[in-house]
Parts: sequence; C-alpha cells; structure tokens
Amino acid sequence: MQNVQIVENMLKLQQKLNDETNGIGWEEGYTKEGKLISWRRCIYMECAELIDSFAWKHWKNISEPTNWENVRIEIVDIWHFILSLLLENKKQDFHLFATEIASVSVFQDFCKEENKPSENQSEIYGILNDIELIIHKCSGFDFDLGELLSVYFTLAIKCGLNLNSLYQIYIGKNVLNAFRQDHGYKNGTYIKNWNGKEDNEVLNEILKTEIDYEKIYNHLEEEYKKVSPCKF
Repeated sequence: MQNVQIVENMLKLQQKLNDETNGIGWEEGYTKEGKLISWRRCIYMECAELIDSFAWKHWKNISEPTNWENVRIEIVDIWHFILSLLLENKKQDFHLFATEIASVSVFQDFCKEENKPSENQSEIYGILNDIELIIHKCSGFDFDLGELLSVYFTLAIKCGLNLNSLYQIYIGKNVLNAFRQDHGYKNGTYIKNWNGKEDNEVLNEILKTEIDYEKIYNHLEEEYKKVSPCKF
C-alpha cells in the first residue's frame, strides 16, 4: 500500500468514526447533542496523558522503565484527534488532502524503518519537550497545521513508530473507539477495566495476531462478554 493511500484510509476511517460518534456536520464544531467540540483541547489533554507514561517525576519512581507499548497507544490517541482537527479544516477530497499531508516536512523520515526508542535520560527529556511543544502548538492563538504535523511525526519517530506501525495501531484503536461507542461509552455505562486489564491492554494483545477490522471487533466482543455477560 502506498504511503498516501495509508494516510487517506486513516482520514476516511476517522471521518466515519466522527460521523457516527458526533453526528453528520460535526465539522461545524458541535456534536449532535449540542456539545462544543475542541479538538485542540483533546490533543493537549492526550499529550498530558502521554507525559505520564514517562518517569518524569523527580520525587517518585525515578528509575521506572518506560512502558513503550502504552506510549505507542497514547501516540495513536493523539493522532485520532489530529486527524479530526485536519478533517475539520478539510477543503478538498480525501486523496488530495492525504497528498498534502504527505508533503509535510519530516513525513518521508516517518515512512522509514522504525527506530528502537532510547531510555537515555537526555532522549526522554527531548521527547517530553516535543510533547510540550505540541501542547504549545495547540493552545496558542498562532496555529499552523503543518507545523503541528511536523512536530508530531518527529515525536512519533523518537517513540519508535513509523507510518506502518502507526497505521496498524490506529486500525486497532479505531475499532476499540467504535466498540466503546457501541457499548455505552458516551452515556457512561461502558466498562473500561476488563478483569484487571484496561481495554487498551486487551487490544494490544489482539493486535499481536490480528489486523483485520472486523476480526479485531469480534475479538473485543468475545473478551467483553467475559466482563459483563448481562449486557448480551
């Protein structure tokens, strides 16, 4: 699959998820229930969660190793919201828009082989600085989507992802997000802890052997039945 096509597929999947979750016309800034949407706020709040994946606290667990699997999930969570922000500003068809995204600086580096992330403290501090730069890009008045994408791709590379691995995890998380919505996430009845494991952890296990959208959904369904059989 060509790189532009991968980006185009993710845009289409995100559009579908947003349409189903928020209602047609969410690009105007409101959900079908009338709730205000702020994708930029979503991005910097997810960035805060990503920061907590690292042992950044100087007073607690200072030698705790980084959970890189969780970092990858958080990076993809941020990507969901960046895609949504991009789609909110989309002015052309999906293919042309994907081509424009692929022309952003750093994208070609992002398409290369994955690098193994480093536990070196200076590298970790560099990653934290990049995360905070994304927060800065999303919280100020001077906003540039191209700059945001460049910083994001740089961050993803440092955290051991490339376009292909982002796509694989994105498919899984997109399925999980749809699954959550289908099972009461919006009204607060969804159970996120599945017998001692967060649903993200369950998803990670599934992604080791499966990448098909429908099969991932079916696996999640099977595991969720074990948590709350009264729902089925």
